[in-house]
Amino acid sequence: MNSENKTATYAKISMILGIIGLVVWFFPIIGLPVSTVGLTFGLRGFDAPKKWMAIAGIVLCVVGISFSSVNAGIGCYMGATGQHDFVNKLLGN
Repeated sequence: MNSENKTATYAKISMILGIIGLVVWFFPIIGLPVSTVGLTFGLRGFDAPKKWMAIAGIVLCVVGISFSSVNAGIGCYMGATGQHDFVNKLLGN
């Protein structure tokens, strides 16, 4: 596989993972790794002939990372302050 095909494949994978990351952002344990890997592929595929795919993948992954991080932060806050039903059931409160 030559360099041009490899970067085009990276750009496509980045865009696909970016879309998946936007779908699963409400599960941060899945959304963060998927979006991070997609961002890595997008940066590696930035020199692809279809550069727009890499740019779209990078943007989608950054949005997915942002949403997942905010959701994880809210969940941690709610769990720490006793406002999260799942954590309360685990602790028996």
